[in-house]
Amino acid sequence: MDIILLEKIANLGNLGEKVSVKPGYGRNYLIPQGKATVASAAKLAEFEQRRADLEKKANAELAAAQVRAASLAELTVTIAQKAGEDGRLYGSVGTRDIAEAITAAGVPVVKQEVRLPNGVIRALGEYSVALQIHSDVDAVVALKVVAE
Repeated sequence: MDIILLEKIANLGNLGEKVSVKPGYGRNYLIPQGKATVASAAKLAEFEQRRADLEKKANAELAAAQVRAASLAELTVTIAQKAGEDGRLYGSVGTRDIAEAITAAGVPVVKQEVRLPNGVIRALGEYSVALQIHSDVDAVVALKVVAE
């Protein structure tokens, strides 16, 4: 299935590119989410008329993401959890807990932006947590997990 991308999508393409994807991915995800449209002559002409507006919107989103990343880089977040004497947590600190703590600190973050490649945090200590704010913008937040 050939589609035209209406925004940059990681591992697929940039705004305005005509790409070929599997039909289910196009019909069930990209088109309903407004990330792409079916590639036809009429849609291609319509896209070319809207290209400037879409590029302007994409640049504004990128600038806003860079501002958020700058404010996140200065932030140090502390999460208090119950822990045993050896420093292991009763339970764990996951993406939702981290997102809620950062949002409480003043910068809104959703849990889908938090990246924990090694899984959840299960011990006390200091960590660097990666956040993917935008497809082109990443940020790192200092996280301290302390005992209650």
